Amino acid sequence: MTEEVMKQKYLELGITEEVYNYGTEIEKTLKERFAKIDEIAEYNQLKVIHAMQKCRVSAECFQSTSGYGYNDIGRDTLEEVYAECFHGEAALVRPQITCGTHALALALMSNLRPGDELLSPVGKPYDTLEEVIGIRPSKGSLAEYGITYRQVDLLNNRDFDFEGIRAAINEKTKLVTIQRSKGYETRPTLSVDRIRDLIAFVKSVKPDVICMVDNCYGEFVEEREPLEVGADMIVGSLIKNLGGGLAPIGGYIVGKKECVDNAAYRLTSPGLGKEVGASLGVIQSFYQGLFQAPTVVSGALKGAIFAANIFEKIGFPVIPDSTESRHDIIQAVTFGSPEGVIAFCQGIQAAAPVDSYVTPEPWDMPGYDSQVIMAAGAFVQGSSIELSADGPIKPPYAVYFQGGLTWYHAKLGIMMALQKLVDAGILVVSFAREHNSLESLFFHLTGETEQKSRNTETFGNTIG
Repeated sequence: MTEEVMKQKYLELGITEEVYNYGTEIEKTLKERFAKIDEIAEYNQLKVIHAMQKCRVSAECFQSTSGYGYNDIGRDTLEEVYAECFHGEAALVRPQITCGTHALALALMSNLRPGDELLSPVGKPYDTLEEVIGIRPSKGSLAEYGITYRQVDLLNNRDFDFEGIRAAINEKTKLVTIQRSKGYETRPTLSVDRIRDLIAFVKSVKPDVICMVDNCYGEFVEEREPLEVGADMIVGSLIKNLGGGLAPIGGYIVGKKECVDNAAYRLTSPGLGKEVGASLGVIQSFYQGLFQAPTVVSGALKGAIFAANIFEKIGFPVIPDSTESRHDIIQAVTFGSPEGVIAFCQGIQAAAPVDSYVTPEPWDMPGYDSQVIMAAGAFVQGSSIELSADGPIKPPYAVYFQGGLTWYHAKLGIMMALQKLVDAGILVVSFAREHNSLESLFFHLTGETEQKSRNTETFGNTIG
């Protein structure tokens, strides 16, 4: 296939020649990084296959169960696979866990008791956990049950405040929650190595404290997972990385048997625990999603790196930057204005296979303290391993991009987001004629946008 044939297909989808050429030139610079991502994906793929083989996954595991779900071989085997794959003693992987926030709430509420204290040594937790904890008052929060909360902020929004953490740990500290990903913050995502160092320090101060890692968005990004470096629990959602875009619902908790059992008794009932909970016909999608997850995650990672390079070179602040190592699938881009966030999200929606004709707008989403705009033309509603973007409409007006079941879809989505910024007048396209008659493409921020952006020194970067 010629490049002209490929370009024509992008043009048919609404991408202008200028945007296509810009994206193509950026992609050419990323071949080595993409090869490294493929290498990690291959390793994790083999890890998943090995776990499935060791746990003797069979066709019988895909049978549906209903009612109580006693002796659900598919459910029980899948939990063995998760435990094996992530180096835990036990696992809870259930469609009855509705989302990542539910999984985290379940892990916290089942392993904390009245009078205990929860500590976050990495600053503010994700927005939806504020009501779970009781930072923002809410019915059924940990605070209502007499569980206190303490927080130690990062130094310079990056480094662990070890002395502050030491001072915060006391006789009441029962559980330490470590959020791997950045959430709606602009701090770096934590690598597994940094999580290792933090857990080692916490355990040196209080050996019996439970260290829980919110693993959302980080699974299969690296060769190792947090349980391999001292975590007691990892928690996440199946409509993110590990569902591979196929799981229609669900969450997981993997770790020490006591912690997982506590969660199971809270999910179902004391005396019942893991013995009940029918798989309801979704179990095959859980297996197949996990099987495909390493490859799907690799496509999402490529999309995030592509986005960082696209927008950083134009002049927008990005976290991580275009060269940093990656520890989750999320890419933050700061636009400095609501208009930039909205245009970006509308571009992601326009590139979707589902609901591409829908125009997302900010709205009062439950669990958040400001309006949020979300773009997700997904096969599974709200699935953030599928191509999606969202962000709160509040300073610094950053958008958070993630997902893409394939690299090619992620690539289209990023170019469509750029196209919408141009169409909205936030970016202006111009050309510079070189002596060899080749045209170099410029994307400039408009004067108003430039003033609003936090990065004012690198506008008008050249590709060509």
